[in-house]
Formats: sequence, structure tokens, C-alpha cells
Amino acid sequence: MLYPALFAYLFLSRLVTGQDYCRYQSSVPLQNATDVPRRFGMVLFRGADPLDFMGPDEALFQLGRSYEIDRAFIAETLEPITSEPQLATMNKHNSSTWTQILPTHTFDTAPELDVLFVPGGGGTRSPNLNATIDFVRATFPKVQYLFTVCTGAMVAAKAGLLDGKSATTNKQAWNTVVPTGPETNWIGDARWVVDGNIWTSSGVAAGIDAMIAFLECTWGHAVTKNVTAEMEYIVHPDSHDDPFAVYPNGTYIDPNVVS
Repeated sequence: MLYPALFAYLFLSRLVTGQDYCRYQSSVPLQNATDVPRRFGMVLFRGADPLDFMGPDEALFQLGRSYEIDRAFIAETLEPITSEPQLATMNKHNSSTWTQILPTHTFDTAPELDVLFVPGGGGTRSPNLNATIDFVRATFPKVQYLFTVCTGAMVAAKAGLLDGKSATTNKQAWNTVVPTGPETNWIGDARWVVDGNIWTSSGVAAGIDAMIAFLECTWGHAVTKNVTAEMEYIVHPDSHDDPFAVYPNGTYIDPNVVS
């Protein structure tokens, strides 16, 4: 049986935004199905948070064990991407816990995609992201879905893709991200938000929940159940069950205080 809260939310969100409904509970895609997203492109840049993309990528990895799935790591160049911030002030303790990953494509050689994925992290605040923002803006009309995690929503907002849309972002960066999208309806009490073909998630680990919800909607329950079983992942099906929720002004909602 489908996770009731998850399916109800996804179904209603599609109804409200005028998009296609989510896949029927009992529907299992064929190996050669053409109505499912198979080509994912993850945009990388210096200072991207590792779990922002590696968490959702784990779900794609598991999906790829059962179906043909293509995932590209796309960056401005093919030089290794590090999660280490550019500014020494953001590494006050001189740590060496940074992740490095090799892009598979550049912005100029990016393959055709079904899903454009933008992670967050301290690097989204960099003044050197113009090429990344331009790529996201230019690629969006060519894909079926845009998916952002954490402050990746800031990149999408700066590209003008969230104007007139509902979205969410990392609550700890709320007051930094929200001003970059003055025409966006920012939702402060959501683990993830769906508006048409744009999916935005809250911070870091929330991206896993959002990706599971995305796969549930596009690939169906049976396939997604297998993915989460392989991950040994406990599903968080309610997008509004957000312990990190904020008020519109960016102050935290204390769950222990009854209004």
C-alpha cells in the first residue's frame, strides 16, 4: 500500500498546479518505458554540500540497479570539484574533511537531460557562479523537471526560475536565500515543495526525502519501495512535517511552544 500522506500530498499538488498526476500505485514501469525520467544531471560547483547531491544520488544508484538510469555530474570545467569553501574564513579550524568529485561533463558538453538537479552549500553564496546560473537558466526549458536541494534554490532564484512559484530552502539559510527570490512564495514549514515541474527541498538531508517523493511520483510505489529497502531508509512521507520550520521573517518555530 502506498504511503498515504505522501501519495495524497503528491496527488493534490499535481491537481492544484495543473500538471499530470503521479503514477498510479499499481503501475510498474517497463524496462523500456519512455514516460519516466531516466537522465539526471547534477550541477556541481566549489563549496557544494556533499550530502545535498550524494544523498539523492544514492537513491538514483539504487534505482539504476533495476533500470537504466543515466546520471551526469556537470560543472564549469572537468577539474575536480571540492566541497571546501573558497574563503579561509569559512574553514576557521583548518579542517580537511572536504569531499572531492570528478565532473563527467562541462556546461558545454552536457548531455540531454530529463531532470536538472542543483545542490546547495556554502558555494551558492560565491560571486563566481555566473556561469553556473547561466547554465541552469538556459537548460531549464529543455528538461522535464528542476530539482533543488538546500540553498540550491538560491541558484534557481537568481536564474529567475522561481518567480511566481512556491519553493522552500534550508531554514538555517532562510534570511540569506529568500531575498534572492522576491517574486517567490517561500514556504517556511515544508520539508519539500512541488510547484508544477519544480521540486525544491529544505536543507541537506531533506533532499533525500524529496528525491524519494519524486521517485514515488514518477516511478511509482513498487519501484520506490525497493529503492528505500535497499537503502534501509525510513521514509518521511509528510512534506509539512518539518521540525526546522521558520516563520515568514526567518525566526525558528519552537515546536515546544504551543501558540
